[in-house]
Amino acid sequence: MNDTKTQPTLPIEAHDISKMLPHRYPFLLVDRVLAFEAGKTLTAIKNVTMNEPFFQGHFPGFPVMPGVLIIEALAQASGVLVHLSSQYAPGAHPLYFLVKVDKAKFSQIVTPGDQLTLDIELKRMIRRMAIFHGRASVNGKPVAEAEMMCAEKTD
Repeated sequence: MNDTKTQPTLPIEAHDISKMLPHRYPFLLVDRVLAFEAGKTLTAIKNVTMNEPFFQGHFPGFPVMPGVLIIEALAQASGVLVHLSSQYAPGAHPLYFLVKVDKAKFSQIVTPGDQLTLDIELKRMIRRMAIFHGRASVNGKPVAEAEMMCAEKTD
């Protein structure tokens, strides 16, 4: 990680986030970056709306955001942290994959109308692999957290 990179202008909106991540609707799960410290932390949000396609089947009459998608949102926010913290050649977009999830726990359901706050902390970067701690909350109340390992795709 290179801590000398110029700080981005905050907030970072979905249009610019989509330039950092390969995900697209309906699977881009980070809507805005609110705070960022290179090589250390990132805070982002995911607005949860009734229009999310997974609510059709999870669960009819009682829509609940699947826990695996909350973890995916945390992983995507981790990818934004790596992207913002690193200096790549112009036009380079390294691809990171979620390779491990540990200590995942869920403490509250997430429903349409909630705004997930995604807090990411980079614990360690080893070569092309990174370990993160992610915490998702709604209105300041924790809903999920996990440790995640992501690895850069190599050819």
